[in-house]
This record gives sequence, C-alpha cells and structure tokens, in this order.
Amino acid sequence: MTGFEEDGEEPKAQGAGSRGEAAPGTDPLHEPVPGAGFADPAVPGAGLEEAAEGVVPGAGLAEVAEGVVPGAGLEEAAEGVVPGAGLEEAAEGVVPGAGLAEAAEGAVPADDPSGGTAPAADPQGDPYLRTRFAIPARPATFLRRDRLLVHLDQALTTPLTMVNGSAGAGKTLLVADWAAEREPSVAWFTTEAADQGPGMFWAYLLQALRAAGVPPPSGVGSPADASRVTHTLLARLAADLSARERPVTLVLDEYDQVRDPDIAQQLEFVLHHAGGGLRLILVTRTEPLLPLHRYRAAGQLTEIRGAELAFTPEETAELLALHGLSLPLPAAGALVERTRGWAAGLRLCALAAQETPDAQTYLKEFEADRSTVADFLLAEVLKQQSPEVQDLLLRVSVLERLCPELANALTERADSEPILAELHRENAFVEDLGHAWYRLHPLFGEILRAHLRVRAPGLEPELHLRAAHWFGRSGLLTETLGHGAAAGDWEFTASALVDDLAIGQLFTGLRSDDFVELFSRMGPEAGSPATELVRAARDLSRCDLEHGLAHLRAARRGLAEKEAADASGADAARTATDADAAEAGGAPGAAGAPDEAAARLSCALLEASAARLTGSPARAEAAAAEAEKVRAQVPAHLLDKHPELTALLLTHLGSTRLWAGRFEEARAALTPAADCPGGASTALLREDALGRLALIDCLDGWADRAERQARAAMAETERFGLPRSAGSGIGLLVLAAVAVDRNELGEAQALLDAAAESHPALRDPVREAGRALATARLQLARGDTRGALDAVEPAVTAEVVSPWAAGQSALVASAAHLAEGRPEAAVRVLRAVPRDQVACAVEEARARLAAGEPGEAVELLDRTRPEEHCGPAVTVRATLVRARAAERTGDPAAARRLLARALREARRDRLRRPFLETGPWLRPLLRTGPLRELAGGWLTPGAPPPPAEEAPAVVVEELSGRERDVLRRLAMMMSTEEIGADLYVSVNTVKTHLKSAYRKLGVNRRHDAVRRARELGLL
Repeated sequence: MTGFEEDGEEPKAQGAGSRGEAAPGTDPLHEPVPGAGFADPAVPGAGLEEAAEGVVPGAGLAEVAEGVVPGAGLEEAAEGVVPGAGLEEAAEGVVPGAGLAEAAEGAVPADDPSGGTAPAADPQGDPYLRTRFAIPARPATFLRRDRLLVHLDQALTTPLTMVNGSAGAGKTLLVADWAAEREPSVAWFTTEAADQGPGMFWAYLLQALRAAGVPPPSGVGSPADASRVTHTLLARLAADLSARERPVTLVLDEYDQVRDPDIAQQLEFVLHHAGGGLRLILVTRTEPLLPLHRYRAAGQLTEIRGAELAFTPEETAELLALHGLSLPLPAAGALVERTRGWAAGLRLCALAAQETPDAQTYLKEFEADRSTVADFLLAEVLKQQSPEVQDLLLRVSVLERLCPELANALTERADSEPILAELHRENAFVEDLGHAWYRLHPLFGEILRAHLRVRAPGLEPELHLRAAHWFGRSGLLTETLGHGAAAGDWEFTASALVDDLAIGQLFTGLRSDDFVELFSRMGPEAGSPATELVRAARDLSRCDLEHGLAHLRAARRGLAEKEAADASGADAARTATDADAAEAGGAPGAAGAPDEAAARLSCALLEASAARLTGSPARAEAAAAEAEKVRAQVPAHLLDKHPELTALLLTHLGSTRLWAGRFEEARAALTPAADCPGGASTALLREDALGRLALIDCLDGWADRAERQARAAMAETERFGLPRSAGSGIGLLVLAAVAVDRNELGEAQALLDAAAESHPALRDPVREAGRALATARLQLARGDTRGALDAVEPAVTAEVVSPWAAGQSALVASAAHLAEGRPEAAVRVLRAVPRDQVACAVEEARARLAAGEPGEAVELLDRTRPEEHCGPAVTVRATLVRARAAERTGDPAAARRLLARALREARRDRLRRPFLETGPWLRPLLRTGPLRELAGGWLTPGAPPPPAEEAPAVVVEELSGRERDVLRRLAMMMSTEEIGADLYVSVNTVKTHLKSAYRKLGVNRRHDAVRRARELGLL
C-alpha cells in the first residue's frame, strides 16, 4: 500500500452502479472487508461468490432487481444479471450455467493454470497483436548509457516511474534496453490511439501480463466490452497483484496515446491498491493524468525527463563512433548545443553524414531544413497539430524566445497562452524557460523558419518588425535591435539604440562585439542622425578615426538641421502641442525632448572618445562640459540603466588629463570611474580606470601601490571571466614595468606579451606610450641599448605632446648613453626636460655624477627634493646618487649610511634595478656586516632579511565626526573652499581637520586619505 490518504473517490467504471450505493461490508477503494460479501448482509450467508455460483435457489432476474433474493446485493441488481446464466445469455437472462460474477463483469474466463480458457481475441473480436507486447529491438548503433540505466533501476524501488520526453528523445529504446536485461519479469504493452475505451485498454494490459508469464487468476476475467470495464475486475486485479510475493514490472509505452481520463483514474486505482505488487513504468511524451504530486511528496516516483535524456558531448562522440564517424569532443559539444542532445536528431545526422565525403564538415554545417531531421520533425511534430497551432509555430519561429503576449502580437490572436502551455506539456519541442517564457528547440526553429519562407514568402521581415516593436515597448533592447536588424529597418534599429542611451555599449560591455557586428550590416542608404551616430560609434570603437569623425560630423549636421526645422515650425505647433500635453497631464514642450537629449549626449560621448584617441585634452574637456549640460534633460532612469555611459565619459576625460600630465585631475576623473556600478557590464571600464591609476602611481615611483592597483584592474576582468584582450591591458604594462624594476625580466616579458592584445577603442596614446616605455626599459635591463632606443623612437600620434611621455623617453635615452659611457650626452638629453619632472632630475643628477660633477648632482637633488614628491622607485635612485657622491668625496660613513637607507626603502618593494644600474662601486660595501644583512636574500645571496617593518598603525586615533564629514566631501571631489562652504566653516578649519585626518590615517595626500578611508570602511 502506498500510504496515501484517500480522497473519498474511486475510479470510474463504466456500466457499474452508483458508488454511493455500495453495499455494507465493502470499501469501494480498498480490499473487501474480511467475512463480508458484496451483497446485502440482511440475507444471512449470502454473498457475491454464492450468487455468482447460483447457489441461492429460486432466484430470477426480477427477484434480484428487487433485492429479494438471498445472497444478491445492490451491485448485482444494478448489473441486471441472473444467477446461473452465461455471458451472452445472462444479458438476456435465458441461459443457465454462467456465473454471476462473470455476467456482472461482462467478461470471459481467463486461461491460466487454474484451468479456464484464455480469450482468443480482443473485445472487438480481433486477434491480439503480439507486437504490442514485444520489447522493441535496439539497433546495431544503439548506445547504452549506464548513467540512465542506473537511474532507471530506481523503478524497482518505487511504485511509479515516468520517462517523459519529446518525440525521438530515446526514451523507448532506453527503457527497452533496461527491460531486456530483466526478461521475462517485465511485461510490455505499447498503447495506441486507436484503442477505443477502457475495456480495450484493460484487455490488452491483461494480455500483456499473460505474455510476460504473469497470468491473472481465473476470477479476474477479461473485458468483453471495448468501451467499459467494471470496478470488480479492477479490484480483483489489484488484490491479486498485492498478494504476490514478487512485484510485477509493467511498462506502458507511448502512454501519451491514452487520452481517456477514465483509464487514468482506473490505472491509479489499481496501482494504489496493488501496493508493493506492481511497478508501473510510463513512457510518454506528455504529463500523464495521474496524481504525480502525491507520489513525489511520498518519494514514490522515479522521473527521467528530457534534460536527462539529452546526450552529453561525450555520449555524442561515442554514438558517432558507432556509426563509423570520428568527431573531436569540442565539435561534439557544438553539435549537442545545436541539437540540444536530441537522440533522434543526432542519429539522423550521423546517418546522413555517413553518405557525405566530409562527415566532420557536414556535422558542423548541415542545413537542418534540408535533412531527414526536417522530415522527422515536420511529420512527427508540426503536422500533428491543428492548422491554428501550425500557424502559431511558424510565426513564432522567428523568435529566440517568446511569451504568450509576444506570440499574440505576431499571430494577431489572443489564445497563445493555453496553446504554448499545451505544446510544452506535450513535449512538442517547445521548452519552458520559466516566468511564462518559452523557446523552440533550435533545430525545430530552423526548420519552421524555412517552412515559413515557403508557405508565406515575405512575411518573415514583417514578423521581425512586429517583434522589434513589442520588445522595444517592453524595454528589452538586445532583442529590439536584433529583430529590427533582421527586418532590415535600420532607421528604427539605430533610433532604438540611441533613444535608449545605449550607444556606449558598442565600446564596452558583454555584447559590444555583437552590436558592432550587427550594425556592420547596415547599408549606406540609411541616413539620419541616429544611423550616423551609430556608424560613428561603430568606427570609433574600432579605432577608425577618419571614418568615425566623418560620421560624427554628419550626425551633428543632421541634428542641427532637425533642430532648425523644429524651430521653424515651433510657433505654429506650440499652442496645439502645449494643449495636448496639458490635456495628457504632461509639461508643455516636452514632446520628443528625451530623444533629442539622448542623441546630443551620445554626440558628447563620441566627441570624448575621439578626444581620447587623438590625445586632445581640450576637446575632451569641451565634450565633458557638453555632456554635463545635456544630462539634466535626460530621464534619470536611462542614466541609471546605462552606467557605462558615465564611466566612459570619465575614463575618456581622465585619460586625456593623464596624457597631459595633469595627474591629480586625472585621478579626480578616474577614481569614480573605477568605482562605477554595473557589474559585468562595466568591468572593462573599471579595469581601464584602475590600470591608469596604477600607471600614475608607477610614474610617481610608487611600485608597490602601482602593483596593487594593477592587480585590482586585472581582477575586474577575471572576476567576470572576460578575456584580457577585451580590456586596455594597461594594468599588465604597469606590472611589466614593476617587474623590470625588480629585475624579474622573464616575468616582464610574459606580461608584455599578454598585454599585446587590447580593445581597439582603448588603444589611445597613453596605452601606446606605456607599452613603448615598458618595452624600452626591459631592453635596457637586458643590455640592449639600441633596442631600447628603437622601442621608444616611434612617435605616438597625438594632438598635444605628453610631458611625462617625453620625459620617460628622455630617461631611456639618457640611460642608454650612460650605459655606453657618454654621460655628457645623457646630461644634454635631460636638460631639455622641464625640471618639474622629478624622475628626470634624479636621472640628470646620476648623469652629472658620472660626468665627474658630484657637487652639481647633490645640489640638483637638494633643489628638487624627490623625497617629498615621489615613491621608492625614484627616491631609492636619488639616495644612491647621494651615497655615490659621498663615497667619491671621501665620506665613506655617509655613503654607508645612505646606502643602508636605500636598502631599507627598496627591500619592501624588492627594487633591484636601481642598485644594478649604479655600477660596481657598491659591491664591496654590500659585503660589510650591517649592509650584508640588509641586502641578503633579496638583492644578494645570503640569509633572508629580517621581517619587514610593520606598516604604520592605522587608524592611530578614532576619527572625529567632523573629520568624517570632511572626508566624505573629499571623496566627492569637493575643493577645500567647497567643503568649508558646505559645512559652514572656514578654509583654515577644513585644513586643520584634513591634517588631523591625514595623521590618523597615516597618509599625506587627499587621494590616499580617501582610498584608505574606504579600505577601513569609514566611507
């Protein structure tokens, strides 16, 4: 017994009497109560069996009908049967010798060991078809899948098993393979739609049991009426099965052919009351009309569905091998993706590939609509549907995914919801994605689209356009663009992109390449401000400045002409427009404004992009100002929807400021870009901004800080699984430069190689100069001075000269001259660099020292004071110049003291190159006791250095409330004056709070204070 609670209803048995009139002593859903017959207990000693055998004398039809015959109960009376009459005669009440039970059932005796005769024909008088009881044979190319057989073994432990999949999913062959190993203990019955009524179904089911060597007892009988079966037959069958020592396993194949709800109800009754005596396996395309939820809740249901039936890439490769075909696993995976692992599709593809000279190419590129796969799906799926459903399937075949409302828009009907639900329930190659969304099986969709072009030429573009408008109204941009492009309506498609403020997605984001590819199909005939803007974005995103700027100018002209045309007609239309707007509850003059503002903001973004690519700070500042002016006219929800637009503007602006050497202003733009929201959609922009912040730190000599920022940049792309080539790669270039300073030359080369590929739109002068300089420094470290000079020689194309790029190039040239013994040439190169570049001043001091001018070298360092402006990569070099000058002027104690300071400062960042560049003079000093300990293990062979000094404790003291207020405004890039005005305090008070906060945080600059406060969770 299953242990389910009874719901008070029993299976419907056609022709039986009212279940509400069941005789006392019976339970219509359970076994008979011991000692009680089905008859009226008012007659002592008389029950169903006695009446069936005609042992109550003197009883006739009338008496039974009136309930006056001893031993006859209500059910027998309702049947209108006469004790002592056979089947045919009993119906007329004229033939003696037939038992009452058989007459009541309308059944013939069974042929079993107890001695009856088995029915030679089904209830319609036709012989039983033995093929319906035979386990299907497996083809020679059948692939046994052990993972599914193991799952199917659970059928032996649960009353009910359901193998549910689409046509050709391999469900029948799977169960047949499993059952064949268990013959003869498995009874097999393949159902047919031609069966008419419960009587026919149960007659065949009983015959299937007999064919499997499990004959029912003689008392069960067999239905003689194709349209009906009584409760007694079901109860006796269930009782017999429940009494068996070993359960019977029964497979009902193609159970989806059984549509009669009475059969499902009767089958549930037998399964329920057979207890542990029956294991029922249903092989079906549809969900059976059984209370599956109760079986699931009780853990008494084994399920194998379409997703599990699908072939894996490994299984696909094995299946193809059985057909004599060899396909690499990645190619097999692609075939699985296209077929969704559909068994019939894979087998048909394999058979077709056997007939082609190049099987691998066929399996990769076969045209589904011109294959046996198409024949199968059209015959087994499409043509099985009504004309209305066929029309719906053909129309929605243009969609990657669909919902009822969208299907209604394409079919111009209102009944798509129940149709789609039924198609999914029937496994008609309509997959449920959840939340009322569906999709067609890929191969089915391909075939339907080909069929649509034949049956309704010219309809496909119209369907795509309807879908584009529906997706546009629903705010689903990707589908809007895809269907608009498929419809060939480029004006609509470009306008949809611009109006959504999504033009920045052509530069960055997860689908930038897809969007660029989509709009590359746009022909020259489409001409409007929107199409020109999209063309400009497409070209600029691929670093095609010439064409990008030409399209951008055309877009600006188009917008200006539109504004002029609107203005000329504004006076005549304003009154009516304002009246309409007032009537609709809107603001006068607001009609169409968001679209125009979105186009102008897109123009500003593209101008900033062009400014970045050309190294034009002034142009970028003007574009940023224009964008700021237009932002107020753009709906806030669009700005929130597309954080990449703001991030792009900031990175463009920050990059041009960085190129111009305005490092603090560059940080002001890049820091919020590095913190922009958006997850994966803005990861590349955060990578780019963090990489440029790392470059600023690297140029200032803060190698450790630059490394942290660069690794954070790389983590942004790695976190979302984006390829390195999708970003700018500046973080990799910074890491390469740091590796050179640490004399890790192999690592530096590997990083440079990894940074070779980058997104075209991010290959601006900053990146190109960074790559050239990192390469040149690596060549210098290898002793290849000629290669170093060649590396920095190519001029970076830009509208303005970058001071730091020029200074770094001078550093490379100077180092090359020094390495070749020409200090005077080195000095001349560096004199041309402005003195505000501290690293160049330090290098000039080193060149003067090499030229025999130690006093001038120290004086130059005293003037520039690198310790106040730069990090260890610069200050260590300055300290080494001072140490060498002291050693040359006869002060060895000062030289050792300064060298010790340089070692301590360099040890934390492992900066080896400054010591290697200094020359052989310091080697004897490094062999002395204290200096040997400082250099050992990282700079020279020897014991590892003692633990590095702990970083300054932060926070030294808790920040006050007012100090936190100042820091918060500092993070908002407010100036000291703005902070004072906002807090109603003087500028001096703000500076006092800042000085105190800096001390407590252990920093010296605004940017570092904000960063440290964020690290500590204070902001």
